[in-house]
Amino acid sequence: MARVHLETIRKIYPNGFEAVTPTSFDIPDGEFVVLVGPSGCGKSTLLRMIAGLEDITEGTLSIGDRVVNGVDPADRDIAMVFQNYALYPHMTVRRNIAYGLQNRKIDKATIEQKVQEAATMLNLTEYLDRKPAQLSGGQRQRVAMGRAIVRDPALFLFDEPLSNLDAKLRNQMRIEIKALQRRLGVTSIYVTHDQVEAMTMADRIIVMNGGKVEQIGTPHEVYHNPASTFVASFMGAPPMNLLEARFEDGMVRINGGTPVMPAPAARTGNVTLGIRPEDVRIDDAGDIPFHVDLVEELGAHRLLHGQLGDQTFSIHAMKDEPAPQGATRLSLIPDNICLFDSETGKRI
Repeated sequence: MARVHLETIRKIYPNGFEAVTPTSFDIPDGEFVVLVGPSGCGKSTLLRMIAGLEDITEGTLSIGDRVVNGVDPADRDIAMVFQNYALYPHMTVRRNIAYGLQNRKIDKATIEQKVQEAATMLNLTEYLDRKPAQLSGGQRQRVAMGRAIVRDPALFLFDEPLSNLDAKLRNQMRIEIKALQRRLGVTSIYVTHDQVEAMTMADRIIVMNGGKVEQIGTPHEVYHNPASTFVASFMGAPPMNLLEARFEDGMVRINGGTPVMPAPAARTGNVTLGIRPEDVRIDDAGDIPFHVDLVEELGAHRLLHGQLGDQTFSIHAMKDEPAPQGATRLSLIPDNICLFDSETGKRI
């Protein structure tokens, strides 16, 4: 296990494109951290710099007590699990898991012991003599994880390992990977574009956008206290409602003048108001008119989508709550409203 420290890490490609702006953060020993963001945000580039697969333009990377900027990937004491499994199709599961140990000249008895332990841990014992083509996608991903586990690394790196799996299997594998990491206690960095994976797996989430870190925090902090409109709109399914509003006469007003909460002291002008769909109530006595255009049934709950004035808006309702069609009225929970600077998008 190992602590990971990034000090103003930066990546600029020869064509001048800055893939990662100067970035600093610390991952304590044993923590499971998820890098999340849209395609092209720099999360995989950052992971590859940690792995040693990309050169670091500027900054210092430490794994454990040593700086590893100039250290080869094979000597960084890491194990990486890829999206495409990267298994040898002509080798059995046993040989795929053992391959890295054989290259390191580990004795056969130790290799067999480690392979058996990993296979037992990952429910692969009955598949050890099969080849990858005879396995399901989830089983192949378990083999890739087994190959990483037997190395006893100080650091696990996961690069979108579940992207090729169907939705049901992704849910199962999320639970298995998190349980495995807890059992092994190995520091882990996991890259995904799926905010559900980030929310359900991470001890802490690092949200990236345009090559820079937007926010670092626990899933609860990132969801309930987003640092910017980008985080608010990216994290959550459905995302936070963002409305154009104004500071006026000591109040925050939406929808052409409807007051929803007192304004912070000495604030005037435009503002962006954010509120999660679950923090909105259908209320016949509410001050805010809302028109329901679509009801999305999701079993235990439903989502109501429509128009609040000329702005799109969504509401979360439980299955036993009413689901009106057409015109209705709303009230907001003031304590759960977030305010953002309308120009910078940063939290006020």
